[in-house]
Amino acid sequence: MGAGHDHHGGLAAAHAGRRHRGRLWLALALLGTFMVIEALAAWWTGSLALLSDAAHMATDVLGIGMALAAIHAATAAATRGKAHRTFGLYRLEVLAALANAVLLFGVATFVLIEALRRIGNPPEVLGGPMLVVATAGLGANLVAFALLRAGAKESLNVRGAYLEVLGDLLSSAGVIVAAVVILLTDWWYADALVALAVALFILPRTWSLGRAALRVLVQAAPTHVPVPEVRAALAAVPGVRDVHDLHVWTLTSGMEVASAHLRIDAADHLAEVLATAQAVLREQYGIDHATLQLEPADTGRCSAAQW
Repeated sequence: MGAGHDHHGGLAAAHAGRRHRGRLWLALALLGTFMVIEALAAWWTGSLALLSDAAHMATDVLGIGMALAAIHAATAAATRGKAHRTFGLYRLEVLAALANAVLLFGVATFVLIEALRRIGNPPEVLGGPMLVVATAGLGANLVAFALLRAGAKESLNVRGAYLEVLGDLLSSAGVIVAAVVILLTDWWYADALVALAVALFILPRTWSLGRAALRVLVQAAPTHVPVPEVRAALAAVPGVRDVHDLHVWTLTSGMEVASAHLRIDAADHLAEVLATAQAVLREQYGIDHATLQLEPADTGRCSAAQW
């Protein structure tokens, strides 16, 4: 005997993404413009630090673009209710976040290697133009940072773009410092050292984002949901004799899902046990979507899955 709990979390998530779509478009246009400016300026001045900032900004643009694409796909899927996509397209957001992390890791690795090479033989860099462009880039990043801040609390993918802009903001500040040092002292090492620092700053944050996305894709239990405690809490529900085949995973940002088999004392307690178990999952662990199969003890125990 089975019972499920449906919800409108998918539509809610799609609407949440839609709320931030305008800000994402503004951030995309702003960063895309300055990405081109910084890339051209890096070629003109010979600055690796400026090039690293431009490359980092390019991943920002890609990340925001993928966030917009994921929001559009999820919204369309939630609205149309495709029969063959019973969970919609919410995982596109997580895939985009993982792709974002891989791209950012590649950029950071390239800058790291090039910075180490330049430390041995630093080329001459034009500090004046470098300073002007880096200052403008810092301003663009500050605006984008403010635009993405609210959405980062609701979406893993927007959070990825937000973290990249944060890193880019700090790297722009570093480029400004390097430009000032070069202008005042002609110490060309400053450019490579700042580029090296930017790469080392990016790598651990990229690892954290990639790991979070992979946890969702492999359907690992959310870190804030202790599965043994969930099992014990369900077993403590009055009328429940046994809990088996318990699974907890994340569908996409802020959407935790659970399924379980509950062996109960008698079928006439089904509605009461179901309501209580759903309340436990919702109120104690924030799981709004739970599919619970209730099995009266006198009907025999079902075979637990061996995976």
